[in-house]
Amino acid sequence: MMMMLDTLRRFWGRKMLYRMKISLVLQILIGCINTKAQANSFYNHVSQILKYCNSRCLAVVPQGGNTGLVGGSVPVFDEVIVSLSSMNNIISFDKVSGILVCEAGCILENIMSFLDNEGFIMPLDLGAKGSCQIGGNVSTNAGGLRLVRYGSLHGNVLGVEAVLANGTVLDMLKTLRKDNTGYDLKHLFIGSEGSLGIVTKVSILTPPKLSSVNVALLACKDYSCCQKLLQEAKRKLGEILSAFEFLDGQSMDLVTNHLEGARNPFSTSHHNFYVLIETTGSDESSDKQKLEAFLLGSMENELIADGVLAQDINQASTFWRIREGISEALMKAGAVYKYDVSIPVENLYNLVEEMRSRLGDAANVIGYGHLGDGNLHLNVSVSQYDEKILSQIEPFVYEWTSKKRGSISAEHGVGLMKANEIFYSQSHETVQMMASIKNLMDPNHILNPYKVLPHSITS
Repeated sequence: MMMMLDTLRRFWGRKMLYRMKISLVLQILIGCINTKAQANSFYNHVSQILKYCNSRCLAVVPQGGNTGLVGGSVPVFDEVIVSLSSMNNIISFDKVSGILVCEAGCILENIMSFLDNEGFIMPLDLGAKGSCQIGGNVSTNAGGLRLVRYGSLHGNVLGVEAVLANGTVLDMLKTLRKDNTGYDLKHLFIGSEGSLGIVTKVSILTPPKLSSVNVALLACKDYSCCQKLLQEAKRKLGEILSAFEFLDGQSMDLVTNHLEGARNPFSTSHHNFYVLIETTGSDESSDKQKLEAFLLGSMENELIADGVLAQDINQASTFWRIREGISEALMKAGAVYKYDVSIPVENLYNLVEEMRSRLGDAANVIGYGHLGDGNLHLNVSVSQYDEKILSQIEPFVYEWTSKKRGSISAEHGVGLMKANEIFYSQSHETVQMMASIKNLMDPNHILNPYKVLPHSITS
């Protein structure tokens, strides 16, 4: 929260911040009835609300689980909040094709539970799955833990229903894997963070649940070994590789020190890096043999210093708890500055090392993330928020990422906090084209104002 306030101070000054604090926020909860027979009234409500707000130039913020990290789902001044939480019905599921159609307010973990009972899984898995909603996931193009296997939501979402700023309902809720009839407009709503329209329904392709799952936690002496291990995993594990996560030694220490019940499986020794590998397949014996052969070869080639292969689901959950618990441990450790960047894998950890050199003993800099996707979560942990430390981090982290032709937002979105930094990842011509699309679809700029696009353009 302090980071958000610091950001707002820089954007609008203390007077505007005070105005934000005292402004009245009207929250409209869409839907009081949860029966499918009356579901159509929900979309009429969303349409009517946007039509009304647009005619009076009232700004609107669509809100799902509110788990975002860049301020994309929170009002800045006195915007109307349109919460989709009550739109939480699963509309249909086709077991033959694996295509699910649901409302935007469905919590991700609830969808995962439903699919598990049907023998399928979601292609998306996040640490915030217990709170985040599928509409927000789609609107931010959330990445998550298994993108290396199943790809992004741009590939898995087959259709959406979205309501435009003027109340027009766009029905693009198709359940087809192939459709080359004109422009594929659904992609405008995947990752645009509610700035072009409010997603109300989603159709998504879900893969079958496979019976063989193996998880290994490995220790590496340096980052170079992590890179080579990833290269070998892609070659040797191939189609069964479903996750490749990494964390540094500082991340492991943070989790074991601040997360209740978490312990380092390699308690007798400390390592510089750890890699979590998950495989998912249909032949338990063959998959395990393939994984064990890969681990043995990696140890012989000195890519792995040590390793543990989970013997049951409980041990596998313990390994995942370490990786997924880093964010929680960071919050318990004190104040934290969070950055979600995408960088070519060979340069990825250099940013962490350079940040440590800049900050010295003033902060605990840790790095972890989705190595298989080239996605680094850079976190600077401090005892309390400090403008002096922040000035050492920003804009350096954005400039460094830009020089490597990386992205300043790999999966968390742009939201409020990175809107003015978008030029570090996108050219002026590209951002101008985005602004043209925004002006066409939302000429009064009522949808999620101050988000995604830089204020120099939207104002």
